[in-house]
Amino acid sequence: MNPDRTRKLLFVCSQNRLRSPTAEQVFADWPGVETASAGTNRDADYPLTPELLAWADIVFVMERTHRSKLSGKFGRHLAGKRVICLDIPDEYDYMDPDLVRLLHAKVPRHLPASRPEPDEPER
Repeated sequence: MNPDRTRKLLFVCSQNRLRSPTAEQVFADWPGVETASAGTNRDADYPLTPELLAWADIVFVMERTHRSKLSGKFGRHLAGKRVICLDIPDEYDYMDPDLVRLLHAKVPRHLPASRPEPDEPER
């Protein structure tokens, strides 16, 4: 993948009401990325579609069950897609500070082009 190209990140949870919209918001201003979010359930605020999967470079799921649903329903649309499970349980409210901290701890390592440069040593 071209390191200068914008990465399109798709965050997925069940209902698209708490975790994935939080992740979308947290990384919306991250350098070198575009974000979107969706839910695996039919009644999600924004249900997952093949078009969203086609758009995404990296798909982040919150739990293993989301990865299973993704594979079962959208398997043929995942060819060549990087799907990363963040292992974040459904126990956080939208923009919960603990959820934001978890996302900052788990997501950036998968964004090599956007990783902040280490601080230069003082002279």
